[in-house]
Amino acid sequence: MNEVFTFLGIFGHSHTYLFVSHILLTTAIVLVLAKTATSSLQIVPKGMQNVMEAYLQGVVSMGTDVIGKKKAKKYLPLVATLGLFIFVANMMEIVPGFEPPSGNINMTLALAVIVFVYYNYEGIKKNGVIHYFAHFMGPVPVLAPLMFPIEIVSHLSRIISLSFRLFGNIKGDDLFVAVLLMLAPWVAPLPGFALMSFSAILQTFIFMILTYVYLAGAILIEDEH
Repeated sequence: MNEVFTFLGIFGHSHTYLFVSHILLTTAIVLVLAKTATSSLQIVPKGMQNVMEAYLQGVVSMGTDVIGKKKAKKYLPLVATLGLFIFVANMMEIVPGFEPPSGNINMTLALAVIVFVYYNYEGIKKNGVIHYFAHFMGPVPVLAPLMFPIEIVSHLSRIISLSFRLFGNIKGDDLFVAVLLMLAPWVAPLPGFALMSFSAILQTFIFMILTYVYLAGAILIEDEH
């Protein structure tokens, strides 16, 4: 970490400091984008308002295919905020002098835990504790003792899946480009930066769509059966 130059590293080289400072920078960028988009709302959107409205419409369309339009709009604040935050964090890896906080397992694990807690909370709130956990036992009563622990492990593994998928891809791209920079500093990294840009967008989309999928599985129990 100390061998890699970062602008924020001028003020300190602590791993914790660099991670937290880039998290705060990501948060600040997201807040500035949101403030810019909503500072002077117009009937005919322009500039950042137009970009944000297009983004939000895209998120709703994404969720409509998974959970229905009404529910997609209900969970829009969570999914859209996660998507914007993750996207900004991911895109830092293509800006020289900055460290992508999504390449740190602490951030991705925290986001995965937020999604895990929230979709289970919504499932319990919508269906009740007994009915919600009853669907973990499957449709065949005789297999319930086998299905219940399998379902519990399956749900817990979603934390690992969400966090390590995002962390692994962003960190892997970062290391790949770092190797290219050492081998051929000027030409070879260009395809790597293109790959990083594509990966940043793709991993953001995957995290968002999986959040909608987990919410759908938690609240639409009757439809599932």
